[in-house]
Amino acid sequence: MTRPRVHRSPFRTYRSAQQPDLVSFQIVVEETDLWVAAREDLSTPMADHVRLLRGQIRAYAAIHPNFLTSLTPLDATPKAPEIVRRMCRAGSLVNVGPMAAVAGTVAQMVAERFSPESPDLLVENGGDTYLFSTRDRHIGILSMPGQDMRLCVPVRTDEFPCSFCASSATIGHSLSFGKADLVVTRSRDASLADAAATALANALGGAEAMDAVLELAKGWEEIGLDGIFAQCEGRIGVWGKMELAVR
Repeated sequence: MTRPRVHRSPFRTYRSAQQPDLVSFQIVVEETDLWVAAREDLSTPMADHVRLLRGQIRAYAAIHPNFLTSLTPLDATPKAPEIVRRMCRAGSLVNVGPMAAVAGTVAQMVAERFSPESPDLLVENGGDTYLFSTRDRHIGILSMPGQDMRLCVPVRTDEFPCSFCASSATIGHSLSFGKADLVVTRSRDASLADAAATALANALGGAEAMDAVLELAKGWEEIGLDGIFAQCEGRIGVWGKMELAVR
């Protein structure tokens, strides 16, 4: 059978890094672009699940159109789909709109659905990642320009599942009101990690704001944020479970 053509983005060169013990494949459903590493090719059922999740968001937004555009927190209705409830909760925790959590939430819900079929499973959605693993791994967070190296965070087996989510004012297409070159957050909750990455990147209006952003991140430890890596105007800030290594 002919495999579908791979769609490559100039913003996603990190996808060239492979996991040698896993099979990698891409899933593109409308605007959703997943890169997955699993024990076997699960692309067909995963694509169906992505369509289900997207359909739930679309149906909810048809009745509540501000769900797609609000830059401030919204409360989900009592009968809202789970994906909508997760997004709204995360946005409310860090004072951003629910769509700030969409990519991370999709990544986590896809990973949760298929982890029984593949206990080793890495789902990346536009820089927002959710991971299950039965062994220690190094999770790449930043490629070194002009060098065949990247900054990584070592994650032990007992620390999975976990999520790393990214936001940037200079890379990719995400809406950001700050000047961050890169903000990467870590949490066991990808909805929170994604929303927090957006909120912290918004707050990073320049290198002089780095200390305040790190303090803001520390204040969210009690709601489940585990760490942050931030880079802006030549300055780097790190807090929490973000021990850095070079691979």
